[in-house]
Amino acid sequence: MKKLILFFLGCTAWSCCGASLPQPCADLGELIITRFVSAPFPHPKRAEGHKYKDQVFSASKHYEDSTVAIFIPQGFRATRKIDFVVHFHGWFNNVTSVLEQYKLPEQLVNSRRNAILVVPQGPRNAPDSFGGKLEDPDGFLRFMNEVTDTLRQKSSLKTKRLAIGQIILSGHSGGYEVISSIVSVGGLASRVREVWLFDALYARTDKFLSWYDAQHGRLLDIYTQHGGTKDETESLMATLKQRGTRYFAGKESETKADDLERNNLVFIFTELPHNDVVEKHQTFRDFLETSCLKARPGE
Repeated sequence: MKKLILFFLGCTAWSCCGASLPQPCADLGELIITRFVSAPFPHPKRAEGHKYKDQVFSASKHYEDSTVAIFIPQGFRATRKIDFVVHFHGWFNNVTSVLEQYKLPEQLVNSRRNAILVVPQGPRNAPDSFGGKLEDPDGFLRFMNEVTDTLRQKSSLKTKRLAIGQIILSGHSGGYEVISSIVSVGGLASRVREVWLFDALYARTDKFLSWYDAQHGRLLDIYTQHGGTKDETESLMATLKQRGTRYFAGKESETKADDLERNNLVFIFTELPHNDVVEKHQTFRDFLETSCLKARPGE
């Protein structure tokens, strides 16, 4: 499939699938909008669309968009190994909305971390957590190889001898499902150093726990009262307590940066609504600042 590439060198607009894409200014960095062969969709399991309750979400409108956004922050320094933050959206969402609503590029820039942000299109504006090809065995490996190929061929990075370094997987709401598959069968589990769940621990908890036990990475789980994740989160904490595994749990208003930095298992209760947990208090930025990622040179 022919790739469509956009480099935002100024404040410009471009449209994909009828949606207007965000218009970041040049001093934020470089945004590439493209289509991937290895993107989550289309996928055979959604060839006939998806039925939720009494409504059918057609394949043509919701499961044929292979858009992937790649954002390189201003001041990023490429080394042979590139670190990535891959974010997965939840229900009734799309790449355009995610970048605009949650201000992910701005939060990455403000965190001063030397990493590249990747946002693939999941089910487009549909009530569905399925991760398409990224739930297939080695699907995430193929996806990330296409990410690095795209950077070599299309980005302004000077180095072309780059490889995959550390990976952080971030997911809001229904984004949990694809992340759980990536850490279990995606093919790059050893590169995944952190998993962030933004009111997203609905199920598949055993897969997250198995990844933690094998890789000893950092799992951050911020949850709400009414987002549907509270019971599952408390159940996981009870399991950890029973087996004697150390973790941190606290209210968002009382949680400090040191708590995030010194603990690999972190559970944060917030009074924010479900859709505010990523951006309202700049939590995505805070997670970045306390992560395994290095600061950009000169920051």
